[in-house]
Amino acid sequence: MNKWVVTLGIVLTIALTMTGCGGGDKDTKDSTAATTSTAVSEGTGATKAITIEAKNFEFDQPEIKVNKGDTVTITLKNSQGNHGIELSGYDQEIKGDQTVTFVADKAGEFEFHCSIMCGGGHAKMTGKLIVQ
Repeated sequence: MNKWVVTLGIVLTIALTMTGCGGGDKDTKDSTAATTSTAVSEGTGATKAITIEAKNFEFDQPEIKVNKGDTVTITLKNSQGNHGIELSGYDQEIKGDQTVTFVADKAGEFEFHCSIMCGGGHAKMTGKLIVQ
């Protein structure tokens, strides 16, 4: 009996770990996806609209280049799983299928990573915003 309970516990633990990013099926999501935007002062450069597609353990754009002064709009699309983006240096966070807008007023390289724990490959979900 104890072996049965231990085996069941191990199987459940593995199943939960493997589905850490799960639950992001587009067909079951609420069709009124939230959009957020931060206060944006006028940038002196171009307007850049970027969509990042997130799926289990990777972003489709691990590197994004913009110019200093550009007004940047980033939209996150979860095509597989449930993910978020935290952009260091600009204090921006995007969750689910949201959008943020900000002015790239600081030059340099700024890391972004998945901000929602999503399973075994979560630590690999990184990228960088390069402001030239």
